[in-house]
Amino acid sequence: MKPSRDILRLIEIMAALRAPGTGCPWDVEQTFSTIAPYTIEEAYEVADAIARGDMDDLREELGDLLLQVVYHAQMAEEAQEFTFGDVVEAITEKMIRRHPHVFGDEQARSAGMAKGMWERIKSEEKALKRSARVARGLPAEDHGAGYLDGVPLALPALTRALKLQEKAARVGFDWTEAAPILDKIEEEIGELREALSSGDTAAAKDEFGDVLFALVNIGRHLKIDSEAALAGTNEKFRSRFHHVERAINASGRTLDTSTLDEMEELWQQAKVEERPA
Repeated sequence: MKPSRDILRLIEIMAALRAPGTGCPWDVEQTFSTIAPYTIEEAYEVADAIARGDMDDLREELGDLLLQVVYHAQMAEEAQEFTFGDVVEAITEKMIRRHPHVFGDEQARSAGMAKGMWERIKSEEKALKRSARVARGLPAEDHGAGYLDGVPLALPALTRALKLQEKAARVGFDWTEAAPILDKIEEEIGELREALSSGDTAAAKDEFGDVLFALVNIGRHLKIDSEAALAGTNEKFRSRFHHVERAINASGRTLDTSTLDEMEELWQQAKVEERPA
């Protein structure tokens, strides 16, 4: 088996890894459920390579993510559900259908992307999907019958909160402005304080979630992506802490032998150094 630029070689490799008796024991025993966390992890590593601007890593991580697609398709083929070719056909069909202003006839291309066309196309797709599910003896809706049930459970919690809020807003269930949400946040913080005072850990967890949800809501109104904002803060924290670590190591000490006051002083120095001159 030799490397190749042809996708068929990757499909062959995956089939060989999954072959009972001759394949890799670890790969053979995997299922959709056990592989799913790796799929999510690889998607995050792609995003990380993009954020760092590392094209070498991006090339490698895109390959790892592609392997995940091939992996799931191989398991589906073994279950006689669909093949990798079916996956490719489905996405190419979707892209052509969703871009009539690019791939349609001359009249469709000259009309451009008319207002409401995108939602109409997606609505037609959902109807086709429901029909296909019913034909297979499955419930018409894959996530349930409720209006918000189509928002995937597997999304990161902050992103899912945003998607739920955005979808509810489309039917008018939303704040008209951002200011009242600040009052809601303060209300939720007050309830969190009460839960903490009572020692009720289950209530504290619940109220903490309410605070986060409300913060995502005000971020949405301010056109701030919560995931991106938190990612920025995470990196800021990492950078400042690294400053503390370097300063402590330079003095011949270690983090675990330093006091909180010493680390706090160095932390404040890091904040000062961040400020533009």
